[in-house]
Amino acid sequence: MMIPVRCFSCGQVVGDKWEEFNERVNVKKENPDKVLGDLGVKRYCCRRMLISHVDLIDDVINYSRK
Repeated sequence: MMIPVRCFSCGQVVGDKWEEFNERVNVKKENPDKVLGDLGVKRYCCRRMLISHVDLIDDVINYSRK
């Protein structure tokens, strides 16, 4: 679905970093480790939130009621 606003483990805000992370990793093909370091995401739990996120909103919206 959509990226959670906060990390499930520590509560740090990670939702505001998703767009830049996704742009730099998927479009510009930068190294995810370097991008997360540049964004200031240092904890493993927060890195997990960004690296493992799968954006399914485009797939789910097909099943919404009209």
